[in-house]
Order: sequence, then structure tokens, then C-alpha cells
Amino acid sequence: MYIHPLKIGNVELENNLILAPMAGVTNLPFRVICKEIGNPGMVCTEMASARAMFHNDDKTKRLFNTEGEKRPISFQVFGSDEESMEYATKYMNGFADIIDINMGCPAPKVVKNGDGSRLLLDLDKAKSIMEAVVKAAKVPVTLKIRKGWDKDHIVAVEVAKIAEEIGISAITVHGRTRTEYYTGKADWEIIKKVKESVNIPVIGNGDVVDEESAYKMFEYTGVDGIMIGRGSFGNPWIFRNITHFLETGEKLSPPSNEEKLEVIKKHIELAVEEKGEEVAVKELRKHISWYTKNLKNSSEFRNNMNKIETKKELVNYLEEYFKTL
Repeated sequence: MYIHPLKIGNVELENNLILAPMAGVTNLPFRVICKEIGNPGMVCTEMASARAMFHNDDKTKRLFNTEGEKRPISFQVFGSDEESMEYATKYMNGFADIIDINMGCPAPKVVKNGDGSRLLLDLDKAKSIMEAVVKAAKVPVTLKIRKGWDKDHIVAVEVAKIAEEIGISAITVHGRTRTEYYTGKADWEIIKKVKESVNIPVIGNGDVVDEESAYKMFEYTGVDGIMIGRGSFGNPWIFRNITHFLETGEKLSPPSNEEKLEVIKKHIELAVEEKGEEVAVKELRKHISWYTKNLKNSSEFRNNMNKIETKKELVNYLEEYFKTL
């Protein structure tokens, strides 16, 4: 009943659970792991700067490596000037299944340039950006927003109506304002209001961390789909678990330590292959910390792991650690 295919424009998702775009997290290796283990209906790239694409930045273009990935993939872009957003859209037309406009990122370095959630304070500009992208796009365009900028600027419903009018194919709403960042409790009431105010698919985001919270979000808000962000940290099994629970009413057993170790090792292989050993080993530290959170002596393990700089040492240390569990 709750888990079903979801159509966004002319793109059909196998199911309506989506891995959120997250800077520094949803790179190629993590997306592949999530797809293999949990099979979300869609995954999203890390957000990329339209301005950087406009200036032909190689580092930004590398964010779009999707070699060997299962489709569909949503490619997320942020920016606040029409020219670079139009350029970025035309560039992404060549490989994106869906182009997602970020109007939700709360990071200071993003909002100080007028990008991300800062656009929620200037709806004329937000509208103009959406129009530029929709006009240039050859694939469906979606939008990700927050509830608003702060408690005095709750604009989610208004923005959703503008988006629908312009031709945006779906909208994701995170139930917090920019000033709340990730603190407090996500407001699902505003997600429900957005769902009730438009006819395009509405995807709920915020505080879905397990089977029960997914059930409650669907039940309370009536959303067409759920986007999961921080709930997937170290837990690519979350999509599989939610799907199984909502389809059968039963909970799957958590992954065994053996399975966890195998997945971490696969993640290491993929990361080293993509980024090279030196960069990958450093970037993997946060992922491995998430995978091993709450395991026995995990803080001591993390302290030691953070000093390791080669793949071989890392794998050996992981294997030794897991033998002690």
C-alpha cells in the first residue's frame, strides 16, 4: 500500500524510497552500496554548483561519475543566477535522468552566495531560476526545499504552488527551516499541507530513520514518496528494511557483523577504485565510523582507524576489530 512505483515526469521509479543528495556522502561508492543492498527507487548525486559547471570545473564534473550504476539517478544542482543554471541544465541533459534544483541547503558557504535555502527569502528569484531550468531541460525537473528560511518565513506551500505552475515534476520538502539546520523535530504538518496543496508528487524528508518512522510519515502526511538522508549513514540496509516492513508488517533482522564487514570492505574497494587510495582512505573514515557506531569499543576503534592511511592497513585493522566482536 505504501511502497509502490512512482512516476516523476516520464521517469518511472521501481519504488518510492529515495536516497537523498548529501554533499560529501552520496558519492558513487555509497550510491552503489545503497542500490545493491537496499534497492531504493532512486539515488541522488551530491549537489553540484552551477557556477562551477559554467566555469568548466573538473572537480565538479567528477561528481557526475555514474559508471556501472543502476538507473534512474537524479542529478542535483544549486545556484542563483539564471545564466549558469541554464548552462548547467543543458550540460546535464546529456546524462541525467532527472535534474533536481536545490533550494534547501542550509550551509553558510552556500547561502552566503544567495544559493540553496537562501532562495526561500526571494520567491521572485526562486521562480525565475525554476523557469530557466525547466525551459532548458530535456528531462524532468524536481525541486528540493525546506519548510522556509525561519519561523517568520514559512513558504513551502507557496513555493510548491509556484513550482507546479512552472512545470516542476515533483517536489521534496524537508520539514525544518534553514535556521533550524538539523536540530529539533522535523515538522511533518507542513509536508502534509504541501501534499494537500499541489497535484504533482510530493516527497517527504526529515526524521525518517527506521521502519516505524517511515510508516508514520506515510500515514500522517500522505506523501507520494520518502527521501532518506541521515538515516542511511552507515545503514544502507534502511531501504530494504522499510520496504519489507511496509509490505509484510514484519521486521528483518539487523545485518550480522560478518555481513557488515563484507559491505564495509566492498565500500572500501569501490572508493579506492574511484578516488585513489590516499583520498579514499581519508574520506572513508566518516563512513566506517557510521557503520561501526554502537559496536563494542567503537570509540577506541575509531581513534585508531583515523590514523590509518593505506587500504591494506585499513582492511587488516577492520578484520582484527570484527574478530573481537
